[in-house]
Amino acid sequence: MILIPETEYQLTAIRSQGAGGQNVNKVSSAIHLRFDIAASSLSDWLKTRLLHSKDNRITAEGVLVLKAQQYRTQEANKKDAIKRLHEIVNAANQVKPTRYATRPSFGAKQRRLESKTQRGQIKQTRGRLNYGKIAAE
Repeated sequence: MILIPETEYQLTAIRSQGAGGQNVNKVSSAIHLRFDIAASSLSDWLKTRLLHSKDNRITAEGVLVLKAQQYRTQEANKKDAIKRLHEIVNAANQVKPTRYATRPSFGAKQRRLESKTQRGQIKQTRGRLNYGKIAAE
């Protein structure tokens, strides 16, 4: 797990969006977190991985911007923003294992084809009944 020092990101208090009555217009409880990826102490490999990710929160200048406004207090929003920053960086640090193509076994193919023919036979028996032919005999 990678921990980012407090000196590498900037926290700015802003007013929250949305409904909230008179208090929302006075109190700056939302937090903007700005993290400059290129200027950070992360490894070069991790920096390039973060910068090349398709995350809309990363600007063209390479700054990750997070807005935390879920909680009513500024302190809780600060903790939330920092936690989310660490989650993003740690998720970029993990490499997914290479997937190898596999094929279904012969038995699995046979079972699938058998179930398809059974289903087809069930549907064939649902045809329209011709009562006129029975009465003519």
